[in-house]
Amino acid sequence: MPASNFRFRPSIFNRARPLTLLLSATLVMNAADHEFPKDYPPTNEIKLDNRVAVPMRDGVVLFADVYRPAKEGQYPVIVSRTPYSTERAPSSYEQAVYFSRRGYVFVFQDVRGRHESEGRWEPFRDDIDDGYDTIEWAAKQPWSNGKVGMSGGSYLGQVQWRAAQAAPPHLVAIFPRVASTSIYHDWVTVNGGWRLAFNFGWGPIRQESRIMQNTGMHSMAGGPESISYDNMVWHLPLNTMQELAGRNAQFYRDWIAHPDYDDYWKKVSVEEHFDKIAVPVHTMGGFFDIFAQGTLRGYVGVSQKGANETARKGSNMMVGPWEHGAGQKVGDMDWGPAALPDTDAIELRWFDYWLKGVKNGLDKEPPVKVFVMGRNQWRFENEYPLARTKYRPMYLHSGGNANGSHGDGALSWDKPSESESADEYLYDPRNPVPSLGGANCCGVGTTSGSRDQRPNEHRGDILIYTSDFLDKELEIVGPIKVKLFASSSAVDTDFIAKLIDVYPDGRSINICEGILRTRYRNSVSKPEMMKPGETYEMEIDLIGTANLFQKGHRVRLHITSSHFPQFDRNPNTGRTFGSSKEMTVAEQTVYHSGAKASHIIMPVIE
Repeated sequence: MPASNFRFRPSIFNRARPLTLLLSATLVMNAADHEFPKDYPPTNEIKLDNRVAVPMRDGVVLFADVYRPAKEGQYPVIVSRTPYSTERAPSSYEQAVYFSRRGYVFVFQDVRGRHESEGRWEPFRDDIDDGYDTIEWAAKQPWSNGKVGMSGGSYLGQVQWRAAQAAPPHLVAIFPRVASTSIYHDWVTVNGGWRLAFNFGWGPIRQESRIMQNTGMHSMAGGPESISYDNMVWHLPLNTMQELAGRNAQFYRDWIAHPDYDDYWKKVSVEEHFDKIAVPVHTMGGFFDIFAQGTLRGYVGVSQKGANETARKGSNMMVGPWEHGAGQKVGDMDWGPAALPDTDAIELRWFDYWLKGVKNGLDKEPPVKVFVMGRNQWRFENEYPLARTKYRPMYLHSGGNANGSHGDGALSWDKPSESESADEYLYDPRNPVPSLGGANCCGVGTTSGSRDQRPNEHRGDILIYTSDFLDKELEIVGPIKVKLFASSSAVDTDFIAKLIDVYPDGRSINICEGILRTRYRNSVSKPEMMKPGETYEMEIDLIGTANLFQKGHRVRLHITSSHFPQFDRNPNTGRTFGSSKEMTVAEQTVYHSGAKASHIIMPVIE
């Protein structure tokens, strides 16, 4: 998985030798008008020290490239740690140049067991101690003033959380972009649903060896179609899939062997330890990013549970209509030029305030910036979720035939009667609903972002509920949940919900989505099988969004049981995860009458 899509600048030097460049920087922010900061070209020369040895506490040596101002002196330090190679990650390389030209030392390090660094590669396991040791090493170097921050996106963001969890004395602030805060909850699974395309494509396909594989995601280089990665994701059982690609990643076998939230995952979960985070954190991400949960939960966690007032009150969050990196065009939608402010300038302003002590007004502005799709404007807010939110239930209705685009499913604020008929569909894992956009990234044969859902809406195994045309605007900002009353003929199955904005021209654009593996309906640590035919009240977490349903639009909800290959197909058998080829068809029933009134909980902003 590449680092976040920072603004790319042309490569201007050969990294194999020291160099000199000219630049100058001035950063302007009009906090009163809530404008984003603007960046101006800098004016100082920089030097590059290649392959600098950084010793760890156990004797393993990690190697880093150090970008620093050419003028001798002591400067604040920004550390970025990557599994993707300090030589092959262009966005992070550009970021190293960007900050070092503006008066920072930038330490860009290969993590343990990757590329130039020594040791054994095991994702996530050593990043807490290695991050601590690297920060403290950087603080003691002759070019350091003792103040250290951390930067980077994706895995490079997750390691920031892990290092901050260890509370190194010289760490002052971090800026994780598009980053996970729980490897179990938002990386490997979502409510028990296994992220097949991402886990397989990011895991054994690209990360099995010390050097990241750069093979294409859709087919084996030079290989026949019969062994394309797209075909491999259909293979069962899951625990033998990677052998088809000639991979042998132990960590991937471990992931499959631990489908529940147990101690294997708790050891690498930041969400268990927000109360240990003692530095301010600026999360940045997108609603269509695979780690949207990490961006949102990270800010909420540290602002509510941080170890001190500086962490709780000093932390910030910015969430755009983005995928795994900032962009104006996302999937099938163009959210306008306001969707893409200068994110580098925003991060620079953060570090100028915390590491250089620049009085740039950061402490005077609202800490939360959320882009409202449909309105195509940013909201500057004092908290998330917004304190003025009104959580309103929007109810499912039908005459028992909500299947597909020609069904009779409806949504309204009115409670259903006692006599509404339930809706039924068959979920056949041999014919799953194809993945079409959503919060995704970097996998095998999948798309992400806001996409027109109409290509899937003819299917009878999707229940579709649609409101009347809105006679006034409806703005929602915050967490979304679906309360679902449902039964199944299976002992274990999946339920998936998608919230959709239907445009007057018929486009059916997804806004957010969620999945629930029913064995985890009460706890992801203690799975419980269902009794076939028994009705259960379940909650599907759609993570969150910020969207204005404009006048004349309609609100739509999809309920189905597959989203493949973004998530693996639940075989409906209840057998040990990843170990069986057996599949069976499940008869699914969704209720929406009387005491079993299924509904969406909408975070309405009046």
